[in-house]
Amino acid sequence: MSDRVRTAVMISGRGSNLDALIAASAEPGFPARIVQVLSNNPEAAGLARARAAGIEALAVDHRPFKQDREAHERVLDQALQAARVELVALAGYMRVLTPWFVGRWAGRMINIHPSLLPAFPGLHTHARVLQAGCTIHGCTVHWVTEGVDAGPILGQADVPVLADDTPDSLAARVLQAEHRLYPQCLAKAAEAVRLRRA
Repeated sequence: MSDRVRTAVMISGRGSNLDALIAASAEPGFPARIVQVLSNNPEAAGLARARAAGIEALAVDHRPFKQDREAHERVLDQALQAARVELVALAGYMRVLTPWFVGRWAGRMINIHPSLLPAFPGLHTHARVLQAGCTIHGCTVHWVTEGVDAGPILGQADVPVLADDTPDSLAARVLQAEHRLYPQCLAKAAEAVRLRRA
């Protein structure tokens, strides 16, 4: 499909959702093509996974930039522009993005979060779900806006909370749901970008 949407995935670590996205994008007819993987962490395991799949993988270490997040993001943005990226998928990217970067990629950047938003935005969702006594948990893919985990929702998947769950056991089941949900939502986002492009 020659008009597939050129997509970058931004990661900070192991890249397990990245694997699911790469596998989906290899399927005939999938509307997104992953052309680049970016990380703020040069040691991120997902970079090697991307290179093994023949995808450009770049690390822009945030540490030399000290507290200047926007300066770091401007280098990331240059890399995205050089690769002619049209859509960005955050997959375990563990940095809070500045309003500058969010604004630059508004309507063209998605994120996956391990809760059924708007419930439990932010960190430590699995422990917080257990503490609250919830019987249903899950994950959400949403468009990125300046509010933390607050953008319009593209899709959700729910997971039952079991009586003997720990944060780790619950996280493992939610991650399995993420691997199913994120490719579906990336396809929806790519179709939206493609429609605007037409």
